[in-house]
Amino acid sequence: MTTDMPASSARSPVDQQLSEFAHVIDTLGKSIRTHQVVMAQKGIALPAEISADLLDLNDRISMLSKVVDEYDKERLNLEALVDIGQVINSSLDSTNVLNEVMDTIIRITGAQRAFLVMPDKDEKMDMVVARNWEQESVEPEDYRISSTIVNRVLDSGEAILTTNATLDPRFDDQQSIIAYNLRSILCVPLKVKGKLTGVIYADNSIREGLFTEKDRRLLSAFANQAAVALENAMLFASIQNTLDEVTELKTLMEDVFASIASGVITTDAADEITLCNNAAAMILGISSEKLIGSPLHTTLSKLSSDLSSKVEEVKVGDKRFIGIEVHTQLESRGDVDLSFNISPLKSADQQTRGIAIVVEDQTERKRLEAQRRLFERMVSPAVIDQLDPDSLQLGGDRKRISTLFADIRGYTSFSESIDPEMLVSVQNKYLAIAAEAVLKEEGTIDKFQGDAIMAWFNAPIPQSEHELRAARAAMMIQRRVLTLHQEMPENFQLQFGIGIHVGEALLGLIGTQQRLDYTAIGDSVNTAKRLQENAKPGQILISTQVAEAIKGEVAVHPIPPLKVQGKEKSLELFEIIGME
Repeated sequence: MTTDMPASSARSPVDQQLSEFAHVIDTLGKSIRTHQVVMAQKGIALPAEISADLLDLNDRISMLSKVVDEYDKERLNLEALVDIGQVINSSLDSTNVLNEVMDTIIRITGAQRAFLVMPDKDEKMDMVVARNWEQESVEPEDYRISSTIVNRVLDSGEAILTTNATLDPRFDDQQSIIAYNLRSILCVPLKVKGKLTGVIYADNSIREGLFTEKDRRLLSAFANQAAVALENAMLFASIQNTLDEVTELKTLMEDVFASIASGVITTDAADEITLCNNAAAMILGISSEKLIGSPLHTTLSKLSSDLSSKVEEVKVGDKRFIGIEVHTQLESRGDVDLSFNISPLKSADQQTRGIAIVVEDQTERKRLEAQRRLFERMVSPAVIDQLDPDSLQLGGDRKRISTLFADIRGYTSFSESIDPEMLVSVQNKYLAIAAEAVLKEEGTIDKFQGDAIMAWFNAPIPQSEHELRAARAAMMIQRRVLTLHQEMPENFQLQFGIGIHVGEALLGLIGTQQRLDYTAIGDSVNTAKRLQENAKPGQILISTQVAEAIKGEVAVHPIPPLKVQGKEKSLELFEIIGME
């Protein structure tokens, strides 16, 4: 904010006395001159001594009047200098301050124009401020000054005063002076802490002898004031730029901090939370307002008793803990799985100032891992690794697959004689044998239906010799069942009936976006199920198509054709005996 200069009409008692004294002197001089004229007209002659004394008194009064005028002018100039100093010290707006300085220079020196000239980064003259006697900024096209004089002041660091530049022998043949018809010029150096940084240039193209040595001294004083103003403005601009950069950096850091997916919490040396980002608040289910300023122990104790002890180890032993897994229950989120990294918060001089904690929400990852482990029990991991979840769509495609059905024989009567808990345990042992055999051959388990299992081969990833894979899986099931019998009571010794058929089926995702079932449907699937339904305990029935595909690899034996439900013709069947 720029402070207005004191109004010229406001006069001090000293000013009034000087003015009155000047008026008295002027009146006295006029009175003496009037009396001399009147006496001369009346023919009255004063004695020579008195006349000489009067003339001397008149001269002395005239000289005293000039001294008073000069003193008054000097006083006004000094007051203007003081006023400018007040303006400079009360404002950090360099443009307003320097305009005020230039306007004052023009007013007290009688110059037409005043310029503040400073070299730019390329050492070329740059008009920082340019003002005219009308207190207006000079347009660039009117920047007609003597570059010779400016450069000499910049080179020497000494002020230059000329009463008529066109006649000054120091500037003979200077084109700018001749072309611009420059006369009175006053140019003084501008110094900041002893370093020459520019010049103040004032001129008048009409009047000669306008500037005096007093003006030079006064303008030099003004240059010092302008230097102070410029330095203050530059410091303020530098501080402002630094503040803007810090603010911008702070905003950027806040944006980065807020956008980090991981939760970040920091504390001070007293274990009070000083900072947390949005991710931390969301993961912990606590608002940032409640977290910031609260004791860290209060928050951690609700999550795990082990975390507080880890924090103490970090503080005392300067340790770091990575990947501390915590399973807990949050009021706002329920069961969650979190991972914590805890480390000391260091300053630039490597002094510990608090604790930094990074918390990751592992809940969804744990859930997906559990789902994958469950899926791996139904589909071979080798198949899972080749599936692209983004390419799976509702509906299906026709594919040629080998379908296997395996059912535990005698299960219904067995279940009537055993309690449910034991029944489930025994059933799972048999179904585990079937599932492991299918997965070993990289087959896909479609579903478990009570005591039965449905699986297929050659989908979703094509497989060579998929019929042979199905046959090997069936034989492995029967072998491992016999091994299981060696450790089970006789009444627990059950067997599978297995059916295998190959043919086209519609394979894909059946259901809705909320609930999908990856399955196979079609006549070939139904045929495989009919074969399984007619297989005896421990028997593997296969269709003619399967038998042709595994010829030379697996020993088969034909059995009488079988009439099955839904088929007009009887099926030609074979029984697997073993490997060739």
